[in-house]
Amino acid sequence: MTARRYLQLDVFADRPGAGNPLAVVLDAQGLDAATMQAIARWTRLPETTFVFPATEPGASYRLRIFSPRHEVPFAGHPSVGTAHAVLEAGLAAPRDGLLLQEGVAGVLPLRVDGSGRRRTIAVRTPRAQVLEVASTDDPRLREALRGLPAGALPPALVDGGRRWWLAHVADEAALRAATPDWAAIAALAQATGSMGVCAFARSDDPVYYLAVRAFVGAPAQFEDAASGAANATLAAWLAARGALPGAGGFYRVSQGREVGHDAIIELTVDAAGDVWSGGRVCSVISGQLAW
Repeated sequence: MTARRYLQLDVFADRPGAGNPLAVVLDAQGLDAATMQAIARWTRLPETTFVFPATEPGASYRLRIFSPRHEVPFAGHPSVGTAHAVLEAGLAAPRDGLLLQEGVAGVLPLRVDGSGRRRTIAVRTPRAQVLEVASTDDPRLREALRGLPAGALPPALVDGGRRWWLAHVADEAALRAATPDWAAIAALAQATGSMGVCAFARSDDPVYYLAVRAFVGAPAQFEDAASGAANATLAAWLAARGALPGAGGFYRVSQGREVGHDAIIELTVDAAGDVWSGGRVCSVISGQLAW
């Protein structure tokens, strides 16, 4: 039996318990897809990642991402968290401030700023595509958005590696007080091949510019504690509408308070229009996986 280095992390958090948990298996050579899926099912965390030596020239490492149900081509918090784990283990070092992550979505750069507990990591996310712009009285959306007073921007279906309905809410208090209609959100997700509804509102808080709640409708129904991919998709939509908050393409998001977390996600839309999604990471558990 091979003992493999195993970590559990809290992503988009400056302290344990605030962000989105992630399991990382650092020495994944020899594991096949069925075994990786079994391990991810066993951890019961939102995602588990597996780190392999790179096969693409110039890549720092290769990873595969699994939810408890299936392999995931790309996700933000697993990418950011795995980069942190690789750095902590000394498996790779940034070149010109960048790591290059090889995965199903291709080779993606991750920007590393600072060191130690103040280090932030951001992944350049796949380009998002606006698939549809709808109205709040669209019959497909009416029940799913009930109780969310509409903001100025129309609902939109946007695909950034994962497909989300993005819904602007009039104010932060209404967003935070909303009770999701899970049956309606599940029906919307299944009918449109989407994850569900990512609802957002502007904020006057001095730390963050947007409050976000991500309601996953399929295949399970739950509220995501902190989603780098959903927020990157939202950033691309805001940039397309000329509605980015903050200055210079940079802003922070608060997510997860309604489900007992307190994540802060940092988004940057650069001059080329690419979206970088990231934040801090905390190591919580370090040990060995005997599988």
